Amino acid sequence: MEKGRIYLNDDWVFGETGSASTEQVRLPHTTVITPFHYFDEDIYQKDATYERKLFAEETWKEKHVLLTVEGAAHQSQVFLNGQCIASHNCGYTAYSVDLAPYLTWGQENVLQIRVNSSEKLNQPPFGNVIDYMTYGGLYREVYLEIKPQGYINDVFVMTEKIERMGKIAKITWKCQIAFEENPGETHIKQFLVDDHGIHTILTPLKEENGQCSISYETKGIHPWHPNKPVLYELHTQAYRGEKLVDERVDRVGFRVIAFNKEGVFINEEKVKLRGLNRHQSFPYVGYAMPESMQKRDAEILKWELKVNAVRTSHYPQSHHFLDRCDELGLLVFTEIPGWQHMGDEEWKQQAVKNTEDMVLQYRNHPSIFLWGVRINESSDEDILYTETNKVAHVLDSTRPTSGVRFIQKSHLLEDVYAYNDFSHDGATAGCLHPKKVTTDMQKGYLISEFNGHMFPTKAFDCEDHRVEHMLRHARVVDAYYAQEGIAGGFGWCMFDYNTHKDFGSGDRICYHGVMDMFRNPKLAAHLYASQDDPGDDVVLEVSSSMDIGEHPACLMKDVYVLTNADRLKFYKNGQYIRTFDRKDSPFKHLPNGPILIDDFIGDLIEKGEGFSKRKANDIKKVLMAANKYGLSHLPIPILALAAKCILFYGMSMEDAVELYNKYVGNWGGEVTTYRFEAIKDGKVVRTVERTPVKAVQLEVTASHTHLLERDTYDVAAIRIRAISESGMQLPYYQGPLKLELTGDVELIGPDIITLAGGMGGTYIKTKGDTTGEAVLRITGQQTAPVEIRFTLN
Repeated sequence: MEKGRIYLNDDWVFGETGSASTEQVRLPHTTVITPFHYFDEDIYQKDATYERKLFAEETWKEKHVLLTVEGAAHQSQVFLNGQCIASHNCGYTAYSVDLAPYLTWGQENVLQIRVNSSEKLNQPPFGNVIDYMTYGGLYREVYLEIKPQGYINDVFVMTEKIERMGKIAKITWKCQIAFEENPGETHIKQFLVDDHGIHTILTPLKEENGQCSISYETKGIHPWHPNKPVLYELHTQAYRGEKLVDERVDRVGFRVIAFNKEGVFINEEKVKLRGLNRHQSFPYVGYAMPESMQKRDAEILKWELKVNAVRTSHYPQSHHFLDRCDELGLLVFTEIPGWQHMGDEEWKQQAVKNTEDMVLQYRNHPSIFLWGVRINESSDEDILYTETNKVAHVLDSTRPTSGVRFIQKSHLLEDVYAYNDFSHDGATAGCLHPKKVTTDMQKGYLISEFNGHMFPTKAFDCEDHRVEHMLRHARVVDAYYAQEGIAGGFGWCMFDYNTHKDFGSGDRICYHGVMDMFRNPKLAAHLYASQDDPGDDVVLEVSSSMDIGEHPACLMKDVYVLTNADRLKFYKNGQYIRTFDRKDSPFKHLPNGPILIDDFIGDLIEKGEGFSKRKANDIKKVLMAANKYGLSHLPIPILALAAKCILFYGMSMEDAVELYNKYVGNWGGEVTTYRFEAIKDGKVVRTVERTPVKAVQLEVTASHTHLLERDTYDVAAIRIRAISESGMQLPYYQGPLKLELTGDVELIGPDIITLAGGMGGTYIKTKGDTTGEAVLRITGQQTAPVEIRFTLN
């Protein structure tokens, strides 16, 4: 929690170390604004200095003045009045330093943080190639905390047991409290606070030797669970006599995690993990985004993609992101920094230190259910990983450990075998059986990555490619849902991201995401969104534009509908064709598998041509097969059925072509319109139409329009889509758009953009503690202007 923090995010002067050039900046900050793509990663690798004045209050004397740097990429040093007083060798964990011994009281002091963002540092994840850009800068918040002698340094809550007693749970938990130094005669009081005020007053306890441990059995409080993420504030107070000398507030949740050969269990309830991997990067600014954008990614994962888990690949991420995961019930698998490479002994010891820092800094987040204590996709290093595994277990006995591998039958020193299963190539099985991969079938097993580089997909790829991308995700998720011994999986990945020259598509982008870099959904995103129970948010997405010319030989092949509705009704030119149910999906293990639209005819031939039902059905099967395979590649059973139509029904090839053009292909005929209706509880709740596009419209949405500065600036994300009058996304629209902004705000990125795959975006950033209104106006050559208004506070 943030009780008593003094944020130092404003009034910094930034420049390359040793250079006379300076710039007034606010945190979070990146060393350079990058292009969207096609740029050299060397541009952000700088040795830079951040400097500001710090007035040392006389009232701070005899106290600790703790400076905390949440994230400095990647090696940093703290200087006070020209003296180096601290250093840190990880760009993904926080560090603190006590300024008190070095301050000049009652005067302005010069605080500097020097940041080396080179990728040649001898620390994780550096030393070889890396499949993601690591950016640079003082990219998370910086703050002070003024603490008394013997202050509360750490509080850690461990849930030991949850017993259900009807609607009441009895929770056995333990709290460890550590002090910076022996505080003398100090007594501890603790109490829990929920939304309704003080819930439980807990027994006072005396500290001994700078630490204490308290065990409780508490009734009447609720466990934390992904489906009901109940959180409490735990207030820990230190008293000397009757005087309150220090207080710490931690937000906690009570839950028990267990992995075994059957899967993962939260509070003894089995949970199937359906997750995605997340990088912490954004267009233009890399890692440097404030609280609103960090939390928004968690909201997109939970509310839009409807997943229940996320892996923070390949490093610990913002506490703001984790805080929102706690609130939303989004399970988190977090891991130490690294990517395949293993360095020298100094490098390895930094990996151990990173493990310690990760666990100590993040262990009160109830959403974290698994520690990753191996370098991502590294070879077996038993001495190192025995040590990192031990560190995690000693510091946190409540969570299992794992490490992400891309090798089978690796040495399993941890509790869970996490495997990047890229075995599916479109034709093979969705995933491997665990017995082919793990060395211990009694321990937990999960798939930490799948798809990704196996089938990169751009939002502007042809329709068949985009559909196959969705189907590959569907096949893998369907396959691991079918295997009880697989705890679940994490698709690679949430969104496209900038990468190094060794990877990606040559433009410094990895197009591996189910969303683009601005978090606009590709077709595969709707596959994930449709797996949740609908509630009031019914998903209905059609995989095709239904334009025959988009496909080779005008063969539309397979059309899928992604929905979580009960049923689907399909119409063609206003005529009812067929109703499809969930059970009609070829994906039998997904909660809501994609529905294959394998009938464009219904009973139209029977009614329109006066054929018998049997004859009409036989002809329909042949025509639909011709639409999928073409005449030259008809399966043998269809060829036999075609022969039957010729021999028994007296049909000719001319008859077949005429019927095909009339009921299926429509080459050169009147334009066909299609309508899809989602049915829930017997009612039509959503409708999608596929009609000819006559004009381009812009759909512009903002993450929020009330921009509020708290501890630093605020940012709103703007998503832009080109759509038709019927709401269909236009994947081949690439028209330029002009972004005009008025008010006391600024754009992040250029003011002229082009859409890719009919999608794009920008960001609006506040400039200071001002009030008023701002307006973003977006104009294009083919589109009517769109305006979004923002209020500033």
